[in-house]
Amino acid sequence: MKRLLAALAAAGVLVVTTGTPAQAAPSDGERLPVRPAPATQVWSTRALSGQPGQQSQVFLRLDVEEMTPRVITADGPETITIAGQVVNVSDRTIKDIELRLERGDPLTSEDEVRKALREPTDAEVVQPYFTRIADRLDRNESKPFTLTVPLRGGADPTALRISEPGIYPILANINGVPDYGGRARLAALSTLLPVLAMPGGTPPPAPANPAKITLLWPLADRPRLVSTGPTVLTDDELAGSVAMGGRLYGLLKAYESALTSPLGAGVCLAVDPDLLRTVAAMGEGYEVRGQGAGKGANEAGLWLAQLRLLVAGRCVIALPDADADLVALSRAQLTELSGLALNGADVVRQILGVQPTQGLTWPEDGVLDEQTLASLTTQGVTSLVIDQSAVAGTPGTGPVRLDAAADRPVTAVRVDGMVSDALRGAAATRPVAGVTTPSETRPVSVQNALAALTFRAGFQDTGQNVVIAPPRRWNAPTGELRTLLQTTNALIDDRFAAPAALGSLLEATPQQQAMLSYPVESGAREVPPTVTAAIGESWRRVQQLSDAMRQEDAASTDPGDLVGPLRLDLLRAASGAWRGDEDEARASLAIGRARIDELQSQVSVTEPNSPILLGSGDSPIPLSIKNRLDVRVTVRIVIEDTPGIVAQESTNIELPARGDRLVRIPVEVQRSGRFPVHVRLVTPSGVELGGRARLEVSSSAYGTITVVITCLAGAALVLLSARRIYRRLRAAKAAAAQVPDDASGVTPPERSSTS
Repeated sequence: MKRLLAALAAAGVLVVTTGTPAQAAPSDGERLPVRPAPATQVWSTRALSGQPGQQSQVFLRLDVEEMTPRVITADGPETITIAGQVVNVSDRTIKDIELRLERGDPLTSEDEVRKALREPTDAEVVQPYFTRIADRLDRNESKPFTLTVPLRGGADPTALRISEPGIYPILANINGVPDYGGRARLAALSTLLPVLAMPGGTPPPAPANPAKITLLWPLADRPRLVSTGPTVLTDDELAGSVAMGGRLYGLLKAYESALTSPLGAGVCLAVDPDLLRTVAAMGEGYEVRGQGAGKGANEAGLWLAQLRLLVAGRCVIALPDADADLVALSRAQLTELSGLALNGADVVRQILGVQPTQGLTWPEDGVLDEQTLASLTTQGVTSLVIDQSAVAGTPGTGPVRLDAAADRPVTAVRVDGMVSDALRGAAATRPVAGVTTPSETRPVSVQNALAALTFRAGFQDTGQNVVIAPPRRWNAPTGELRTLLQTTNALIDDRFAAPAALGSLLEATPQQQAMLSYPVESGAREVPPTVTAAIGESWRRVQQLSDAMRQEDAASTDPGDLVGPLRLDLLRAASGAWRGDEDEARASLAIGRARIDELQSQVSVTEPNSPILLGSGDSPIPLSIKNRLDVRVTVRIVIEDTPGIVAQESTNIELPARGDRLVRIPVEVQRSGRFPVHVRLVTPSGVELGGRARLEVSSSAYGTITVVITCLAGAALVLLSARRIYRRLRAAKAAAAQVPDDASGVTPPERSSTS
């Protein structure tokens, strides 16, 4: 118990209260008809609608930045202190601002604790007096506060009057008087306070069967890589994250401290291969799209070097590459992309020099459906890390067996939903009408998770497995990380819990068989089908491009080196980081599509500067084709329909790597003159390469139709001329055969023929 006290004392600073007790207030008067949300984000508030479809007036923001102690023990202080600041976010002055801590009855069952983590519970059983923390706050003005109240009470009217161990709902309630209004509750937040023993009392005995704790420590980020060679990132936020004081830096330092603590044997690192790939590329120098050179090369190199040292000989899990949404890929029948995501273990081994746990995957949100499970098992997955909600209705927290097929059983290690959901801040993602709830922009507190963990270890004597899994992209501040680890280690030191290696859970024979249950809310958050359909179309295009490529020689580029990065681009577009954010998924897909278009543009037709002259009706059209890729490419030439010209069927043409080629396309010209001809290059499977080229063709030759018409016209002219001559001769013969009638014997002059 002394170790637990020391750990908790190091996690927070005990400060003396400021302000004096205010006059007792039996009720909140005209308080707002709201219920507070659980404090999952360092007790910082934002406003939600008071009624569905309406926006309630927001007056104050309450930021509770410190709380001491975090767990009440026999050796601890007999008071509890909170400190932070109150901010006027309204459009008016607020006066007589008072704060008090209220509490509810202790939670005695797991169902009650789970319910309190999901939504506000009754914390108004004991309502002490208020304490004045500010006389007046003008618009946008803030003021720090510190409030210390006794736990037991006695004669102190501000005491919480706690007399026995338990998990207590605690409410921070602020009242004030805004201009043009009456006294009302202006901000409220609730959290859970675990009380293992009353200060000065007897420490509780260690359970005969302590809880078995396994901690999965995530290192993941959202995809940021645009291209490699040179390395380009979408932004430079990752530089700050891996630098001292950044999110990933803090997670790495906390992981380091966990390895050397009593919990060390139960810690397993879960890392995103795409994060490793990105940080490794940053260490070699990189650029930020539209901003020039990045600034985090040194920090990235140091962070990665330290990670390599820490993971040597340790338990490591490879998350799906780019933390891909495996269920969304399965629904879209993108089996090859799923296989690519599962190959991330190779990246972890290459970059960190450590072998991740083989055949194990941890899907986004820890949930799967039956179709995805069947697909994963055919790709070599033999074990899973899943959430308790994924096998709803199966009691306990130990590993279970999933039967995807009769000959392919899968061992599923279950994450403790009660503790891990509290770390995730699940309540903050489900807005409740009429409450002030934590701001999503603030880092996550572990207070509710400490309460859930203390309940597991201190109030349940079942020896159950407690697998703790913080969110993938956890943004808890360093102080909260330290508090979680110190409290967990103190529970182990005092024999309330014992570390359990992940490998021991995987090696044990599961005692229960379970069926998967895919939560409806998880399905609503998937990368949407419209995005995965577009990913599928682009994936097929990349595959067809790859089929048209051949390696020039043994020393030249492999086609896989060109299309491999494009496949990863498409995988990033299906990242679980985009679950619930279709716009970001589409933006990521746009990066991949732009890179595919760029690859296609490297093979094209060169447009001539002058018209192409054709001297005869069957003269071929000469074309210059260039290939700027380091691989051989097989293409076909397509001449679009043009009046007056008929193209013969094109055959496959192989272009050398980094070379040009002059080819002649046989055509039949059906008219003379100058006209445009549009030409496209495609792969044998029909994927277009480069842009459409426009050629000017000038033909002085007569086409077949022209020749036929000319011949027919000539023949008609000859026939008409022959007919005329024939009729003239016939008329002359007729005239000569006539006998003269006059005496003089003079033949009268010949008249003109009328024929």
